[in-house]
Amino acid sequence: MESPLWIDTHAPAVEDLPQAELRDYLSRAGQGPINLVLHGPPGSGKTAAARAYARSLHEDPENDLIEINIADFFDMTKKELRNDPRFAHFLTGRSDMAKGAMVNYVVKESAGYAPVSGAFKTILLDNAEAMRDDFQQALRRVMERHHQATQFILTTRQPSKLIAPLRSRCFPIPVRAPTIDETVVVLEAILAAEAAEYEPSGVRFVAGHADGDLRTAILDAQAVVETADELTQEAAYDVLREIGPADRIEAMLDHALDGEFSDARSILDDLLEDDGYGGDEVLDAVIDVARSRSLIDGARLAVLAGEIDFDLTTGTNDRLHIAHLLAELGAN
Repeated sequence: MESPLWIDTHAPAVEDLPQAELRDYLSRAGQGPINLVLHGPPGSGKTAAARAYARSLHEDPENDLIEINIADFFDMTKKELRNDPRFAHFLTGRSDMAKGAMVNYVVKESAGYAPVSGAFKTILLDNAEAMRDDFQQALRRVMERHHQATQFILTTRQPSKLIAPLRSRCFPIPVRAPTIDETVVVLEAILAAEAAEYEPSGVRFVAGHADGDLRTAILDAQAVVETADELTQEAAYDVLREIGPADRIEAMLDHALDGEFSDARSILDDLLEDDGYGGDEVLDAVIDVARSRSLIDGARLAVLAGEIDFDLTTGTNDRLHIAHLLAELGAN
């Protein structure tokens, strides 16, 4: 999509979050600073809720809300960390640091800086399940040292990956997947704001198709409107059938089979990061294409798919596990 994404232009306020109990939890969390862990399935709105809560607390959220995607953070090279405008001023002259030390230093220094306005700032650590144990131990100490001036919000789909001392310093907030009815309410509000034509049956079709993934529902609704100029059930069916990842999955597999793994990973990054597909969705599509093209023995494919599915469920980095699958397929 070339136009701004609706998930960004229609970012919700706390009162707009679809889950009533989530709104209640955040209202009871008070005005901070208090450390929070928002945990729930992918696409349930954890990050959107954390941002909404932080915006409600700060006069200048542009400067007093610091966001770090942990999965991306640890994937970055030392050079990428030093060149990232969010972290460059922390790491100038520190090229001799180990990468892990750089990561710890950035978080510690971010927590130590005074807020631009108000009494405290918020550091949002997204995909917190990707944190290594040593980083979590260091983060626990940072929380203790800067508890009066810095609030941490962690989002994760796997709270069990967080060490007990870290969990004990955070108020846990469960974030369930929104129901179809709740998703419909969100979509209708966005469609009205966009002055887009729609039929209730079309909105409900998109909400059901997303299966509890609010991010996917919003992106799908935008895709249908931009393609068909309206959101009807017929238009939604036709557009969503066409915009699935199958073509790009095939291209990604072709690159992997040809040994062009950087090109394959580039497509994978687009699917996961730009288009918002979950690792499980990409896995399902890869399996379908691999099976239809007989790229790998059926028994071997079943075993490999089971291994990758387990890794996605228990692991911390969808990109890493799907890339492993591509490497396995490319080796056959």
